[in-house]
Amino acid sequence: MRYELSKLPLQTLVTPVATATAALVRLDERLNRSDLRQGCISRADFADACASLWIDGELVHLEDLVLHDAGMGIRAPTHELAIAQDVLRTRRRISGHPAGWALSPEGLRNLRGRGGGNDAATLPAPLPEEEALSEPIAEDEDPLARELAEIDAVLARSEAVLSGTIQPSRSSRQERAPLVYEPGWDEDERLEEWRAILIETDGLPAALRAAVLLDAWNQLQVLQHAPWLGRLLAASLLRKADITIAHLVAVNRGLRNVSRERRTSRDRNTRLLAILDGIGIASELGLKEHDRLLLAKQQMQRKLDGRRRSSKLPKLIELVLSRPMVSAGMIAEVLDVTPQGALKIAGELNLRELTGRGRFRAWGIV
Repeated sequence: MRYELSKLPLQTLVTPVATATAALVRLDERLNRSDLRQGCISRADFADACASLWIDGELVHLEDLVLHDAGMGIRAPTHELAIAQDVLRTRRRISGHPAGWALSPEGLRNLRGRGGGNDAATLPAPLPEEEALSEPIAEDEDPLARELAEIDAVLARSEAVLSGTIQPSRSSRQERAPLVYEPGWDEDERLEEWRAILIETDGLPAALRAAVLLDAWNQLQVLQHAPWLGRLLAASLLRKADITIAHLVAVNRGLRNVSRERRTSRDRNTRLLAILDGIGIASELGLKEHDRLLLAKQQMQRKLDGRRRSSKLPKLIELVLSRPMVSAGMIAEVLDVTPQGALKIAGELNLRELTGRGRFRAWGIV
């Protein structure tokens, strides 16, 4: 499948591109000079992850994602919640790397879960515990000590894999099941086609280029089970072009406010306009969220008048500003207080109670 680039309606797209770019720059400049930058970014990550599932036809509650991310979920995570968590972590990974990392071959391999390289190059030297296991067993050796040594070797190797010191060999990876993945779906070929478009669009305005690449990702259907990655790559492109330096734009959050008929129209011009409108809407929502948090911070800081320096209210204010919601368990863990102390200190800030229950309570900014 070939994505045609020769007939882009540039005259129709000039004004929407300029509007979206202006909104992006305005939000980025506001965040770059604001003390609430990290809180706004953290909140945008959660909202964008939930919006990504909504665009793909799934529903994940923001509260469930916040609790699951904090390791305090009271139920087993659903499949949709696991995907939302994956989107959230991917956003954080992209934000934590240099601007052009996500669009590089190495970044794409890692984001697809195919990091590493040649197996021969990734196989490490034997660990000391493994060398010890290769020695013959003495007759008077304690069998229990041998079992413990084997357990230590497995734990040491697992820790090395998790820390990134070594990479698991391909032989240990499961082959893609044909029941889940279509055998004829060549993701590598589709990705190369998309990367060719990435190169061909070099020179276009950043917002237009991001819209074209996102539309091409959707039309080529690059990845079978990760359509959401294309939207994060479009946001990464805007960051690479220095349009958004201080944040990663929440594209999903903006597209959620665009009608599905426009996003999935057969007319490419309509789809591109929908994407550009979504980028502009995401920026406007980010500005409104920043102003709301700024007002809430000013109101909560009034509660600090006359407090001791050892008061935990300043830390609670920072926690509340960095999360869409906080639970009693989160407050107790971060502030190192008892659950009863968490309930008491939360009441002093006049936070909005979100659950309406006596147990497992959670609060947010009014």
